[in-house]
Amino acid sequence: MNGNLFEKWMSEGSISIPKMLLKYYKKIGLTDSECMLFIQLHVSIDSGNYFPTPQELSDRMTLSNSEMASMLRSLIGRGMLGMDQYEDKEKGVYFEAYTLQPLWNRLMESLKEEETVKKETDKKEIEQNVFVLFEKEFGRPLSPMELETLKIWIDEDRQSPELILTALKESVLSGKLNFRYIDRILFEWKKNGINSPEAAKRYGEKFRVRQLQQKNGQPEKPRNDSAIKRPAYNWLES
Repeated sequence: MNGNLFEKWMSEGSISIPKMLLKYYKKIGLTDSECMLFIQLHVSIDSGNYFPTPQELSDRMTLSNSEMASMLRSLIGRGMLGMDQYEDKEKGVYFEAYTLQPLWNRLMESLKEEETVKKETDKKEIEQNVFVLFEKEFGRPLSPMELETLKIWIDEDRQSPELILTALKESVLSGKLNFRYIDRILFEWKKNGINSPEAAKRYGEKFRVRQLQQKNGQPEKPRNDSAIKRPAYNWLES
């Protein structure tokens, strides 16, 4: 007996319910009942019944036929549920069908909005970290003009916080801790297509080695230049 029930169970098959629906249905304005209705519609469409009647849906839920009809109208009016028309080429007739595409689109919009908010939050945290590190290196609160300069580097010049901090480090190593010097570093990097801390490091190393070779009169690159104390590159004189 149990074996027959299990076979029947398995013959019914299964269906995949997007986690996004269960996670965000409240956020996009659906009630618990409306979410369950979408699940029932998803099951019906997957089973080949593209236009279940309110009564058929009501039989699976705790809503009356009239309540179900009203909910379907509401979802269509709110742009959550769509209606399509398809052609049965074998029979030569057209038939109506529900489509859940408006629901999927709304869920995607919600996800994009969440990602946008997250990026903005992350950006503000990173920028705040830049301000904190600058004040730490300068050993004092930044002036309004200096804060505005930082904002210009980030918002207008589109310099990444990582690259700005690399320029700060470069100014510290050079013993020229001031905004004019850092601005000159960023200008030189941007002019030469430097857009990452790694590229900036390679660019700076190249100039240091060149200065060292010129100072020592050595046209060849030292074999173990990492063991040699390198002079800081003067960006203001480049």
